[in-house]
Amino acid sequence: MDPLKALADAERRPYWLDSPARPEPLPRLDGNTGAGLVVVGGGFSGLWTALMAKERDPSLDVVLLEGRRIGWAATGRNGGFCMATLTHGLANGLERWPSEIDRLERMGVENLDEMERTLERHGIDCSFERTGELHVATEPWQLDGLNEHLDLISELGLDYQPLDREQVRAQVNSPTYLGGLWERNGCAMLDPARLAWGLREACLRLGVRVHERSPVRGLRDDGTRITLRTPHAAVTAPRVALATGVFPSLLRRLKHFVVPVYDYALMTEPLTGAQLAEVGWRNRQGVGDSGNRFHYYRLTDDNRILWGGYDAVYYNGGLLKPEYDQRDETFVTLAEHFYDTFPQLTGVRFTHRWGGVIDTCSRFSAFYGQAHGGRLAYAAGFTGMGVGATRFGANVMLDLLSGERTERTGLRMVKEKPIPFPPEPVRSGVIQFTRWSIAQADRHQGRRNLWLRALDRMGLGFDS
Repeated sequence: MDPLKALADAERRPYWLDSPARPEPLPRLDGNTGAGLVVVGGGFSGLWTALMAKERDPSLDVVLLEGRRIGWAATGRNGGFCMATLTHGLANGLERWPSEIDRLERMGVENLDEMERTLERHGIDCSFERTGELHVATEPWQLDGLNEHLDLISELGLDYQPLDREQVRAQVNSPTYLGGLWERNGCAMLDPARLAWGLREACLRLGVRVHERSPVRGLRDDGTRITLRTPHAAVTAPRVALATGVFPSLLRRLKHFVVPVYDYALMTEPLTGAQLAEVGWRNRQGVGDSGNRFHYYRLTDDNRILWGGYDAVYYNGGLLKPEYDQRDETFVTLAEHFYDTFPQLTGVRFTHRWGGVIDTCSRFSAFYGQAHGGRLAYAAGFTGMGVGATRFGANVMLDLLSGERTERTGLRMVKEKPIPFPPEPVRSGVIQFTRWSIAQADRHQGRRNLWLRALDRMGLGFDS
């Protein structure tokens, strides 16, 4: 099908948020108040922090402030892949923290296990399916990358199943596949908006005071307590957890470490039984191909296909604009790639198209820290794999605020900061040249040019 025709009726909004299940907005903060802990940000990071703070201490008075609606930003716009990895994949973690990789992988699986139990305990229905992820190769050079760490995977006790060409196509039928790995236990599929709304309701039931449409405009620290000012009121507390992702931070230092990168996705109409039979996909895994510019895709509970990735776009100057949420050039490219991957689905149309901004840092996984004498903690830089890792990050923030030394706070990953980005306009030049180099690597059998190899030696290692 002509991609333009297939996209003609697609809504320009995130599929997940376009739902009758979306709850009514909660009241804004009106009137000055105090609390034991204030959480700033109503995405996954903030929701997990508020929920687990109340689970740790039911008597703690927790206030959560969200500038717009719960889950409206990256939380409600992603692909719904909930991965165990805390390091943006095994290879990235092995490159940066080889001496800790066994602990990081174990703690990632434990975090996903605990998350699944939390959903059961609070009765959160978000179509959670722990089906794993297929990592597929579509070019010969990608097979080498998939097989590079098989020995280590075995040593770590991770559940990966190598698949040859016939085996991977028996799982999901695409003529583009040459082989793959099935990461059987390290990834779940879910509806991210329903997860956010479920966490919101769980927070409310436990007594968290949640205020939407309450953007924090300023911070004042008197040496013992921090006051956060919104347009209509203020809240004062001895401890603050900052979970604002890529959006302008109350801490100036964070702007040097995080840049906004826009990611885009399409959603198909529901597949018919005959169409689904043509594709197979009986085990309902998430799928990611192995290019540097990669696609991710999965089935929803009503058998639509979410198809996203490939174009990770940085707009010069690092500005955040609503119009960046739509990029027709990328939507057409994604549609073309969809039909290349599944030629048997040429009659399928798209119902939704959207984009969202990711908080990206130079080490491609979250970083953590404190400010204001330890009274404020933050986590940022999840780089597109935060659906599960934000729960771990929330625990890190709570550990830091408590002053308790835990296995989490003892990690080098938690103690160290990423390399900061240069200031503009150098930042834009560096990022755009890096994006061009990554595209060239995909066109030349994965060979990285001098610039990418220099970044690798510096510990930046951009690969997606």
